[in-house]
Amino acid sequence: MFVECLAEGRGVSLPAGSVGAARTVTCGVGAYSRVRKQFRVPIAEFGGIQEAMALSASDGLASIAGVDLMNAIVDNHEAPMVISSVMKQKCTELGRRIVERGMDVAAGSAICRGDKNYLGNAYMGLPIAITVEGANIMTRSFQIIGQGLTRCHPHMLELMQSLQMPQSEEKKAVEIFCKQFHKIVGHGMTNFFGSIGRGVNATVATKTRSKTAYKDGDKLLDYHEKQLLRLSANFALTADLCFTLGGSLKFQELLMGRLADALGAIYLGYATLHHYQRRRGIDGLEAVTEHAMLRLEKEAQDAMLTASDNFPGMLGPVASTVMKIGCFPLGNMTRPYKNPGDELTKEVSRLITTPSEMRDFFQENVYIAPEGELHQVSDLIRALPVCVEADMIASSIRREKRQPTEAEADMIAKADAIRDALIQVDVYEKFPTETAEGYVRPALVGTEERLAEMDRVRFDAA
Repeated sequence: MFVECLAEGRGVSLPAGSVGAARTVTCGVGAYSRVRKQFRVPIAEFGGIQEAMALSASDGLASIAGVDLMNAIVDNHEAPMVISSVMKQKCTELGRRIVERGMDVAAGSAICRGDKNYLGNAYMGLPIAITVEGANIMTRSFQIIGQGLTRCHPHMLELMQSLQMPQSEEKKAVEIFCKQFHKIVGHGMTNFFGSIGRGVNATVATKTRSKTAYKDGDKLLDYHEKQLLRLSANFALTADLCFTLGGSLKFQELLMGRLADALGAIYLGYATLHHYQRRRGIDGLEAVTEHAMLRLEKEAQDAMLTASDNFPGMLGPVASTVMKIGCFPLGNMTRPYKNPGDELTKEVSRLITTPSEMRDFFQENVYIAPEGELHQVSDLIRALPVCVEADMIASSIRREKRQPTEAEADMIAKADAIRDALIQVDVYEKFPTETAEGYVRPALVGTEERLAEMDRVRFDAA
């Protein structure tokens, strides 16, 4: 029962909050970046904003995909301890990054508290999800690999159980131990050679792949599935090498944290591909999926590279060498994964800052208030098509060097009025606590007391 509750709390409830943040920020801030102008240009056209919005979109897609897959697992009456830990740590961290980027884009409107601020409460609330049910710092650096290395290894659990058998069954215990030990060694050798082969093949496929190959959904699935198989082989080899640390592994939290990063990226990668296969047909989903997969593969690669550079223990140098040969047999040449290029980043940003099917996808299950009711996210979503149309009209007028028609002028004026209303923040004449009768600001009281003690009316009085 306890395990089931943890699986639901860590694997479903907490990540769901991150998905809510991802959908709201992507829809609300994506629209805001098109509504808000600086130097007469929508800030969605600025490179820094495009980068932030593209990162938020791909992180949001990975979170949604991970939650969908985890929900299906739990709905199948399973309670995966390791995957629930991965989901809790990765999704809440992704949620925090998404909200932080939203704060960066919304700027002042995100820190002025009030009914128009739809980011402030999320910014303050996400650290709660990060610290409960096992703080992320503990989950990442201890729990995920500490549990997963023994529970998920195909032979280690039986070997450990043989050590706990009673003395009366010593002969049977020795047989089981030797059998499982040989299987572990064979498993490690299989992973070593499999990792080398897949590493070389994956490198060739990556080096020869076109930057626009992702537009073909079948090729996108085939390519990234092979990369995840390669990274899974690399991770399995690394996990086998961790046994060289013996019982001291539980104290090597830096190593376990890096391996947790790699495992989390691989899991979210598989979840993202599974999600794409189920939802393909949405215009633009290929671009966002490609952006997310490239980042997840780079994260897993970098985590294992750092782990190999810093492998601890007496046999650390040997394990490090074996790991580098197995995971990266040709050095830098077999570390082919890179972050998404600028053109892909701009494309993903465009998809979520203009009306598109991808925006509709992120907008699923986002509350839209009735017209006339004060709800900033709803107003931004409704304003986006109007502002985009007005910008297209204005661009056409400048390009053709002509005067606007009456209908065009009305549309531009309507968009300007909406923009002016939506970029405003809540303004208060007094802070709410100051409205109480007889209230005096503490700073003023303290100043009066100090002046009275010095027998002065002003600080600069002689």
